[in-house]
Amino acid sequence: MNQQTSRRQRTNATINDVARKAGVSPMTVSRVLNGEGNVRPTTRETVNAAIAALNYSPNPAARSLAGAAPIRIGLLYSNPSAAYLSEFLVGSLDYASRANIQIVVEKCGAGEQAEEAAKRLLRGGVEGIVLPPPLCDSTALLQVLRDANGLAVTVASGHPAPGFSAVSIDDHRAAFDMTRHIAALGHQRIGFIIGNPDQTASERRLAGYRDALDSVGIPYAEGLVAQGLFTYRSGLDVAEHLLDAENPPTAIFASNDDMAAATVAVAHRRGIDVPNDLTVCGFDDTALATTIWPELTTIHQPITDMSLAAVELLAKEIRSRRAGHRAKEQHLQLDFQLVRRQSDAAPRRRPPVTDPRIS
Repeated sequence: MNQQTSRRQRTNATINDVARKAGVSPMTVSRVLNGEGNVRPTTRETVNAAIAALNYSPNPAARSLAGAAPIRIGLLYSNPSAAYLSEFLVGSLDYASRANIQIVVEKCGAGEQAEEAAKRLLRGGVEGIVLPPPLCDSTALLQVLRDANGLAVTVASGHPAPGFSAVSIDDHRAAFDMTRHIAALGHQRIGFIIGNPDQTASERRLAGYRDALDSVGIPYAEGLVAQGLFTYRSGLDVAEHLLDAENPPTAIFASNDDMAAATVAVAHRRGIDVPNDLTVCGFDDTALATTIWPELTTIHQPITDMSLAAVELLAKEIRSRRAGHRAKEQHLQLDFQLVRRQSDAAPRRRPPVTDPRIS
């Protein structure tokens, strides 16, 4: 009889009973059950004591139903490239529409604006946030999420942050392969436009460029490398600088398509033929790569697939947390591809200039 009574208590106790005994709200009990971090340690102890006293066990069917509820994910962005953002949104929204996921898209500035935006999303009921570049490398923003025990997936970071899942490509290898390709065409003076210094992918691409030069025996020249910001405007300024050199490059490899397109524009304005007088290559393979002339040889970064994978990863982590588990973070590295179009060629072989006074 006692055993039957005990069994009945274990079956009949509800989350509301636990909440009443602990003197907290049912939502707080739910947070403790799901292992969420935004509960005071003393409150957690009180709730766990109430759970033990009542022999409470969550109803598996209810847990399953909760896991099937729509998932709300935030997508926080401040990327200046409209072409990149467009492809990123396609991947996110495509997966969300098929997986019972609601995506809240919010634009923010850098620094404190991003941190406040993340806090606002979490307060609004978002269960996790996708962070495309450059926010994927914001240490302050990631710390805000850690402090709130928030879930996030970073996309396209050169050095994925510990404690968070990530989706990226091998930026070093991609830049290495493109630089080797340009060198194989016969170019010895290969210019390079660095991306935004606040983004770790920029560092990895520069390292790939330098290692590729070393692998083919071309000395690294400081004068052939200039700092950009991943924006079209910065690409215009840097291209002018590189082409104004006394001995300008015969090829320029830009760290993204926006800066490569700007380089092509500067070349056109100066009457420089692309690719016969100047090879120009980019990175990302956004829509911009095929809407200019000549179309860009570039690295295809699967932006849409990366975005889709990030939302899928985050949804799995949220479902795992809802079920009371803590999923281990994952780092997915997707494949890139070197896409050759019309903007590269072997350097033009010009006949030597002879002095007419010499017969």
